[in-house]
Amino acid sequence: LQKVSSPVAPVHIVNEESADKTNLGFIHAFVAAISVIIVSELGDKTFFIAAIMAMRYNRLTVLAGAMLALGLMTCLSVLFGYATTVIPRVYTYYVSTALFAIFGIRMLREGLKMSPDEGQEELEEVQAEIKKKDEELQRTKLLNGPGDVESGPGTTIPQKKWLHFISPIFVQAFTLTFLAEWGDRSQLTTIVLAAREDPYGVAVGGTVGHCLCTGLAVIGGRMIAQKISVRTVTIIGGIVFLAFAFSALFISPDSGF
Repeated sequence: LQKVSSPVAPVHIVNEESADKTNLGFIHAFVAAISVIIVSELGDKTFFIAAIMAMRYNRLTVLAGAMLALGLMTCLSVLFGYATTVIPRVYTYYVSTALFAIFGIRMLREGLKMSPDEGQEELEEVQAEIKKKDEELQRTKLLNGPGDVESGPGTTIPQKKWLHFISPIFVQAFTLTFLAEWGDRSQLTTIVLAAREDPYGVAVGGTVGHCLCTGLAVIGGRMIAQKISVRTVTIIGGIVFLAFAFSALFISPDSGF
């Protein structure tokens, strides 16, 4: 009887160890993603887009459009990164570590060369871009008109119902944010993280990080955008990236986190 029951205990221990390893992998990926996204997005173009649009339009509409774009981009980036896991982990691990080191050194160089009011140029660029989109929106409204007398009132009702569900401001916030995020440093970072960390942790951490940054931009508006020192955030970001690269010296590629 003792010989029959003895193999049960090791199996239970292995299951507990694998569960603990999975939890640690998720937590490590979550912390890595949220910290990297915050230092990458604060004072970034997408941050200014949300901040400026929130001053002109309904905050909830702007937040919903921006978060949908950022959430979609995060999921796509995680999928791109996870697709590279077909390559042996030891290669993706050290390639991603090298990319983190390159990103960190580049951010430190950019931050040290920046002037204290560096963010104002990007703020003005985003303001000009949003102004251009506003003018296009106004021209579209003028061409469509509030209601065409010849066509009768029947044609305006479907348009109003459609815009009730998807407003032009929502579409504008979504489009501007998605295009600004495509190829951005935070997108590349998410892809790199998903290639070496738990993809679920990266997806959740990246989304939460975007929520925090975008929510701060929408609530604080231009005041926060003007108070944030892009130079300081860039230098801190470079240090964070280098810290993740340095941690690879003490963590085995096969450890799972």
